[in-house]
Amino acid sequence: MTEIDVKIDALVPAWLNLPDIGEMLGIEVTRVRQLVKEGQLIAVRRGENRVLMVPAAFISEGKVVKGLVGTLTLLRDDGFSDEEMIEWLFTADPTLPGTPAEALSENRGTEVKRRAQALAV
Repeated sequence: MTEIDVKIDALVPAWLNLPDIGEMLGIEVTRVRQLVKEGQLIAVRRGENRVLMVPAAFISEGKVVKGLVGTLTLLRDDGFSDEEMIEWLFTADPTLPGTPAEALSENRGTEVKRRAQALAV
């Protein structure tokens, strides 16, 4: 869990703190911390108080967005840091179109994973 760069922070339209995520997912905040520790979510420290926060786009309809966990695993295997993963997920890709995070929320995870795999080549 790192403190996020201002440029990358600006790419993410909205953030959620861990208690809010717990409420949205219907789980305890300790379980949310476990999801972060297991690499199923990315949390970074933001703001004056350096609060752990997760991009809001990672949660939809009371669940972690479908395809996110697999994509994070691929990016981590490619050697990406948490910050680099957030930057990649929230940077527009004209071939998608949109950002990989938007594509995941639109259930286009296969396309996103294909692009993540291509990064390793």
